[in-house]
Amino acid sequence: MANVRLQKLIAESGLCSRRKAEELIKQGRVRVNGRVAHIGDGATPNDVIMVDSERLRIEKKREKYYIMLNKPRGYVTTMSDELDRRCVTELLEDFPVRVYPVGRLDRNSEGLLLFTNDGKFANDIMHPSRHISKTYRVTVRPPVNDGQLVELSEGVVIDGRRTMPATVTVVTQEAERVVLQIIIREGRNRQIRKMCEAVGLEVARLKRTAIGPVKLGMLKPGTYRELTSEELRALRNAVGDKR
Repeated sequence: MANVRLQKLIAESGLCSRRKAEELIKQGRVRVNGRVAHIGDGATPNDVIMVDSERLRIEKKREKYYIMLNKPRGYVTTMSDELDRRCVTELLEDFPVRVYPVGRLDRNSEGLLLFTNDGKFANDIMHPSRHISKTYRVTVRPPVNDGQLVELSEGVVIDGRRTMPATVTVVTQEAERVVLQIIIREGRNRQIRKMCEAVGLEVARLKRTAIGPVKLGMLKPGTYRELTSEELRALRNAVGDKR
């Protein structure tokens, strides 16, 4: 852990201002690990910092992590499950920090799922007002007609409310099945499945391939990786986070 100017750490403890902390150091009233401190000295939150006879309690800043997982089918998006079903967190058991799923995919769906220990980031991604796009590759049957494509695109009523317009593209079309790409900008429960059901289509396979500008790419099912700085920056820009 890198050293930080001592007066800054003292100020972060809430004891006094940085200027007052400098005065305390000059007066010889500050010790670090038993030694009298001087202006210009550095320290870390792990060091024992004493002002007179009082030890300062300096909260360590928690490092934030941002993970993408390729969720396989058969896993539920919960931290634990009372029915003893497999949970997505089992796939991150070797990750050293506890992280939480951002949104969810149902048990029979697969693909991109984000995890983080940054609550603000998670809330920004999930908040309905942000309209973060989510891209899905959806295999349906029977074959799709133009009317169904128009309905899906313009919005259908599910759970008593019409969905927002979606972007629907036919990827491949065969006799017994059609693969669609569907992009939505809201996150209602089992939305893609319910939209397809509303127009008479059965979903055979559902895979999320992107959240906003971040794409699943070639990540293997059941594996994870940290987001790159570019991916994180792009997501933050998408939600208007200026950090």
